[in-house]
Amino acid sequence: MPSGQQARSQASQQARAQASQQARAQASAITPGRPGKAGEERPPAAEAPPADRVRALFGAHRLSPGQRRIAQYITDHLTEAAFLSITDLAERVGVSQPSVTRFASSVGFSGYPALREALQPIALSAVAGVPGAREEDRRNELQAAVDAEITNLESLRRSFTDTDRVLEIGRELARSVPLTILGLRISVSLAEYFAYAAKRIHPDVRLVSRGGSVAYDALLQSREAGGTWVLAFAMPRHSKEMLAAMRAARRTGLRVALITDTGLGPLAEEADVTLTAGTGSRLVFDSYAAPGILSAALLQAMADADPERTQLRLEKYEQAAEQHDFFLDD
Repeated sequence: MPSGQQARSQASQQARAQASQQARAQASAITPGRPGKAGEERPPAAEAPPADRVRALFGAHRLSPGQRRIAQYITDHLTEAAFLSITDLAERVGVSQPSVTRFASSVGFSGYPALREALQPIALSAVAGVPGAREEDRRNELQAAVDAEITNLESLRRSFTDTDRVLEIGRELARSVPLTILGLRISVSLAEYFAYAAKRIHPDVRLVSRGGSVAYDALLQSREAGGTWVLAFAMPRHSKEMLAAMRAARRTGLRVALITDTGLGPLAEEADVTLTAGTGSRLVFDSYAAPGILSAALLQAMADADPERTQLRLEKYEQAAEQHDFFLDD
């Protein structure tokens, strides 16, 4: 066969193989990846930027921080990572080989070889694409994280169309004396914020930030002191000790209001009332813009439930702050 015809035949075979790989990769994708702007028509998967196509493979599942490191390494080093052995990829990321295998399973593949097979045609398209496009996409990763949080805030805003539910929960929490705030592991930061602010407008706020028997003792004491409600914060990853603490609270006779990211699952089933706000998951660790706003809204509802008490306590706090010189003069 003449050399020209042989080259064309090889090119045709390669094109068919790549098309087959692309079809398998697209069939393996669980979600369509990052949404476009409102009213903007989404390009076909094969035309989307390579980094977006990779994120489409990973975006349907909640990943642990360790798994996000693997996903981010693959996204940032796609043209290299798609052809690495499991040993080499684990070494580059700094994780174990079983961690890579579990990551592949978590994003919907039978194992690492199947994941790599899906990544390779995307990597080849990146090599053939516009030089510098991947670097531009990487520079905008933080902007993509902000966009995801804006979506969470817009969803929360829609849920505030009817404020009756938040106001009613705020009234119930304001009446509970003492009021217990429960937050464990990563959720401690939100619980501490809420408890710190609530103490300005509520006479007896008790923060529980340790699980096990310590949590049970605190919850029992709160109930025996006359408390009727506990406000629990449960951000992903959801822990077994939080579920145990919520069950313990209900056994003591306390009612449970839960702020979390989803209205489904064992935690929501254990709560008397559930308020949801999405968390940002585009970075290695979650971000909590929407849960923070929801917390502030619930504090506002508590303040509005007893305006006279709120005003009196805030005035006393300001007097103490001035007397003891708590703050800088801005």
